[in-house]
Amino acid sequence: MTVEESHGTEACRKVDDGITRVFQLLGKRWTGPIVAVLTPGPAYFVDLRRAIPGISERMLSDRLTELAAAGLVVREVDEGPPLRVSYRLTEAGAALEPAFAELRRWAKRHLPEWEPGGRC
Repeated sequence: MTVEESHGTEACRKVDDGITRVFQLLGKRWTGPIVAVLTPGPAYFVDLRRAIPGISERMLSDRLTELAAAGLVVREVDEGPPLRVSYRLTEAGAALEPAFAELRRWAKRHLPEWEPGGRC
């Protein structure tokens, strides 16, 4: 049996639209860590910034705005004083938890531990 017979012809292969949409959003740098930090519960902006080393305030704000627009995160203003902004996952965002848990398990089994920039 040839590869084409067992897997179909190359011309018939297409990336699933759902996978494309998921990675267009979650595949952006910092998006996954933001969702992971929010999985246990709401967090203030400053706590998110501290929990994700290397992310700038501007990038964090941009990614949170994208996640809110996608319906995965809700921004809530605590009137204070002091005025504080917190973020939490919506039901749709929280539904990602099993997928993130599986990705963690997969990474432990199949990816060597490394730090960005190639430092071990």
